[in-house]
Amino acid sequence: MNKRVLAVIVASFSTIFVAYAIRYGYGVILPEMLPSLAISKTEAGVIFSSYFVAYTVFSPVLGLLSDRYDVRVILTLFPAILGIGTFLMSRSLSLFNASFFFALAGIGAAACWAPVMALAQRWVSEKRRGLSLAFIDIGSALGITACSAFVPLVVVAHGWRMGWMSLSILAFVIAGANFFLIRSYPEEKLEHRYRMPKKHAREPIALTYISLLRDLKFWLLALSYLFIGFSILIPFTFVSTYAVQELTLSYEIAARLVTVMGITAIVGKLVLGPVSDIIGRIKVMMLCAALVATGCLGIAYSERLLTLILFTITFGFGYGAIWSMYAASASDYFSKESAGTIVGLWVLYFGIGSILSPIIAGWIGDITGTLSYSFILAMAAAVIALFFLALVWRSSSSFPGRNHLL
Repeated sequence: MNKRVLAVIVASFSTIFVAYAIRYGYGVILPEMLPSLAISKTEAGVIFSSYFVAYTVFSPVLGLLSDRYDVRVILTLFPAILGIGTFLMSRSLSLFNASFFFALAGIGAAACWAPVMALAQRWVSEKRRGLSLAFIDIGSALGITACSAFVPLVVVAHGWRMGWMSLSILAFVIAGANFFLIRSYPEEKLEHRYRMPKKHAREPIALTYISLLRDLKFWLLALSYLFIGFSILIPFTFVSTYAVQELTLSYEIAARLVTVMGITAIVGKLVLGPVSDIIGRIKVMMLCAALVATGCLGIAYSERLLTLILFTITFGFGYGAIWSMYAASASDYFSKESAGTIVGLWVLYFGIGSILSPIIAGWIGDITGTLSYSFILAMAAAVIALFFLALVWRSSSSFPGRNHLL
């Protein structure tokens, strides 16, 4: 591996690290924000949903731009915007400005998934795509783990506002590093692009969209993306609050549940990423959805810390590998050159689920007095995602010549 490939991989890893630390840092800091801002669980869900509204709107655009323009500029500017929004979260005084500030963070975060995974696929071997993307995606789990391990220490010592400020500093550091580390294409691929006749260099955007929207697999994977996103966000938003308010655990212990999710997600990525190169992406995605469903159901009925930890581990293992599997399947089923566009479009569906999820789950918790029913809803959404993935697997088995997996 040459130095430039290593630099791009490190930058990709670090960008995903900080984006996920900030995204799921919200659930870690939330138990301390609730009384300070005097907001309900539904209102807490609105703040988180504002992030995903912005993230959803900008992700397809940035995924498309990453296939056509200099990714270094995109991955310098937008992590800086992420840092600005995160810093402003530390200045929140009401539901309105917290929602606005976190939406700004969502705009910055929109460049920290589809463009990053598309960039990485240009620099890694096709034979080890699953392993390579799973390794880069470990940044998300490590970001969650580090945030849930260290941010509570900052929050307990200096308050929740300092927790947000510390995360913003990290985002600014990564933005600066990306400018020096990232290049859009390896030299040989860049030269090839310049040698290509202009009329063949790139398929028109409209034709790319039309061909995707006519493909049944695209729709099935998009719908599964929607429901698995809906499911996963509920534990990450409310498991710490559930542990504090309903199981009467201390804030320090409750925040460590997110650490457990992050650590087991790393194991899931390392184990299931290479396995997907052998048995096929879709089978691993189905397994992940089943584990997420089992974990959510178990969390809903946990009354003791040990049981809660056990099902949190189950959830984390399933959650860990699934996003890199979607990114890899974009190239497996469709086009490597348009991977950023495809994943960006899928994020539209993920965004719909993520926008609705925290609001509905918070509302259910407010009207029933317990978050258990919210976790049951998360389980149901994961089962629906599993159903759509099973349809993809069935169609792939029936027509094996139409894809590169089986």
